[in-house]
Amino acid sequence: MALGLPDRRGLTYAGLAAAVAMSPSEVHAAVRRNAAAGLLDPVSRRPLAGPVMEFLVHGLRYVFPAVRGEPTRGLPTGYAAPVMAAVFADSGEPPPVWPYAGDGAVRGITFEPLCANVPAAAVKDPRLYGLLALTDALRGGRARERRYAEVELHRLLKEHLQ
Repeated sequence: MALGLPDRRGLTYAGLAAAVAMSPSEVHAAVRRNAAAGLLDPVSRRPLAGPVMEFLVHGLRYVFPAVRGEPTRGLPTGYAAPVMAAVFADSGEPPPVWPYAGDGAVRGITFEPLCANVPAAAVKDPRLYGLLALTDALRGGRARERRYAEVELHRLLKEHLQ
């Protein structure tokens, strides 16, 4: 699966909100929080690759710990998502999934997404789906899966932000 970062440069808050299945006010608040945290340039609103990678690799799993639940139908995430499935062999265990009842749903074990809107946003944008699945690998994957996600996210950020 070819994966590149979505180009969100020309989007308004309303456009970005529609792209990620959130309200414009949620997006505006998130941009302000991320700028205050040093993850975004406050003027251009572009991500700062170094701080973003540092947060993803060293902080994300503490701020948004992996929460697993009951068997359900949903979208595969982490090692089971299309972005990683070709790299990691099927272990025979039920895959981690975001609860979701639409097309592409498979039987697996609930892996709570970063926010409730993640499955809807992922279905609309395959590149965003890949990024969110890699992020989940950092949150709750095994060591090899976390390392693969780290390398892949670093590569994508470096390519996109140059």
